Amino acid sequence: MKQSEIKELSVADLQEKFVALKKNYTDLKMAHAITPLENPVQLRGLRKSVARIATELTKRELQ
Repeated sequence: MKQSEIKELSVADLQEKFVALKKNYTDLKMAHAITPLENPVQLRGLRKSVARIATELTKRELQ
């Protein structure tokens, strides 16, 4: 998810996306620990998306 897309979302949508992506990341991480994923770069992309959303939520809280 790109930063420009994240800025357009409301706080409620961001929180919803954050929870969903965090769960998806955790599930993929566990699956990767058991059997290696075909494309382990997915983990990096999800982790960065979670961080982008968390950063935007924190930024909006401080404003």
